[in-house]
Amino acid sequence: MKPKVVNPVSDGPNASAKWSKYGTDDGKLVRKAEFCPECGPGVFLAVHKDRKSCGRCGYMVKLE
Repeated sequence: MKPKVVNPVSDGPNASAKWSKYGTDDGKLVRKAEFCPECGPGVFLAVHKDRKSCGRCGYMVKLE
């Protein structure tokens, strides 16, 4: 019988995409995206073509 292949643990298909909103500066963590003013730190605003929006509370800002 063929031995079962164990796949490495993954956080999903876009596991590395979550780190695109973070960077480092002088060895410290820097957040590149803007936080939602209603939800507070930890919830980023999604950037769309004509607006920024929060997926948690629905807050939206129109871009000019």
